[in-house]
Amino acid sequence: MAFFPVLYVFAGIGKLSGNYHNLKANQEKRLRRLADRRIRDDLIISQDLAREICSLSKELGRQIGILIDRQGHVRNVIVGDAHRIFIPEMPRNRSVRLRGLRLVHSHLHREPLSEEDLADLTLLRLDYITAVTIDDAGFPAQFYSAHVLPGRNPGYLLEDPVSPGKLPEGFSLTISHLENLFEREEARVKSARIKPGAILVGVYTPEMRARRDPDDAIQELNELCITAGLEVADIFIQKKSHVDPGTVIGSGKAREISIKAVQENVEILIFDHELTPAQATRLSKICDLKIIDRTQLILDIFARNAKSRDGKLQVELAQLRYLKGRLSEKDDNMSRLTGGIGGRGPGETKLEIGRRRVEEKISRLEKELKSLKHRRGLNRIRRDKNNIPVVSIVGYTNAGKSTLLNAMTNSEVIAENRLFATLDPTTRRLRFPEEKEIIISDTVGFIHDLPPELKRAFEATLEELAESSLLLLCIDAVDREKDVKIRAVEAILNDMGLSEIPVIKVFNKCEALSEEERNHLSGKYANAIAVSALHKINLDTLHEAIEEFVFTKSEKDASFDFMIQY
Repeated sequence: MAFFPVLYVFAGIGKLSGNYHNLKANQEKRLRRLADRRIRDDLIISQDLAREICSLSKELGRQIGILIDRQGHVRNVIVGDAHRIFIPEMPRNRSVRLRGLRLVHSHLHREPLSEEDLADLTLLRLDYITAVTIDDAGFPAQFYSAHVLPGRNPGYLLEDPVSPGKLPEGFSLTISHLENLFEREEARVKSARIKPGAILVGVYTPEMRARRDPDDAIQELNELCITAGLEVADIFIQKKSHVDPGTVIGSGKAREISIKAVQENVEILIFDHELTPAQATRLSKICDLKIIDRTQLILDIFARNAKSRDGKLQVELAQLRYLKGRLSEKDDNMSRLTGGIGGRGPGETKLEIGRRRVEEKISRLEKELKSLKHRRGLNRIRRDKNNIPVVSIVGYTNAGKSTLLNAMTNSEVIAENRLFATLDPTTRRLRFPEEKEIIISDTVGFIHDLPPELKRAFEATLEELAESSLLLLCIDAVDREKDVKIRAVEAILNDMGLSEIPVIKVFNKCEALSEEERNHLSGKYANAIAVSALHKINLDTLHEAIEEFVFTKSEKDASFDFMIQY
């Protein structure tokens, strides 16, 4: 079976859809009569209705299916081809456990339920699905049935085939039992999972794998989900020669993941890959899930963590720029794309706002940010008049930058063990002997493949780095991927035209390293100092290095010994 892209509305009884054109008038009339039938609600299908379907199917050489509601009304008659039927699109309603419809359809070649049948049973949340095979005389031969089953892998139960005349009764009782099972399973899942669930998907080509290990990339996506308040239910990694242009992962894998989402009671699918609007639309139609890519996940986290007026404006601007290129999409997936995980920011606006209104709002936000940029410029002029040097802390997100700022200046800036815990830039003064002082600035953390929308939005904030006399590159010393992250930060600094500013590499969290590991770092990196910001170890050495560089040394003379004292 497959989905047929026509609107399906449950208004009235007995709709005819699918491949029923170019039939004889009498054949179409008999099909329409099927739509007027009603059967007992405790039967999957009656014997006479099954015979009529098989007779017509044999005559036409096409599969015929009927959708029956729990009151026994035939809601839809579907005509397919010799191998499948095309199920009309159904209204999405993830709040229901079962859809309240069962599908009975003919199979011309005496084959049992196909994988496609079982996928549709699971994804569409049908009560039941039954395939009726046809003998040489055009009568029913065997009935193959299956129904969904919560908490089970693969998510459904295949029943033994039944011969004509032996169809069981008590269908309504069976459905009531399934509803109770779903209710108990949902209660179990809710008690075990207090956060919304998500499935992560990563597709990595050889070029991508050359830049970064897929396991490390998906682990970072997992950490982003934790920061966003999500619980990861499962992870799918594909190593392919190329990305599928239509769905990134391929329609078969998309259906597999969708079935897993139903089993895990998950509603969000997150890709470690920026999706085009067309890809998101196709995935939405296949999966019936909220589709989010890495860029939107990061935007969502920024929307959570922005506290200052400046930060909120920049995040909203980034969200609107992201939304602008997706306004052409017409399916209801856009309501999920624009809404993020929890519907924050501009996602609260409906799709109908239109491109013009988005552009107007972008223009207004850009003016406000320009005003704030002017104000920051005045602050820089005042600092220049007072001849106060600026030292900026940069680094990968969650490397310990805020903790380092707190340790160096005895401050209480928010510092948490999660990505992008600190979004708004923070400045503090650091005094040295002989009435000398500098300004220490903590900036937003960098990340691998920083989304273009965020890079543009935070240009105004990050331009403060250009005024720095020195950059402290904060590095998580125990991170096995630290070399990759150092290169990522240096690439961003280079893109911003900041590669000429001298840098001291500050390896943080070194209390967790052995002496041998510290010696290894000592021989590998120049202009580096190891500290423990959390335990305030070796900060005096860092202070001395900063003071020596800023007040006595030139860039060419800057050179520091790697050292840590315990």
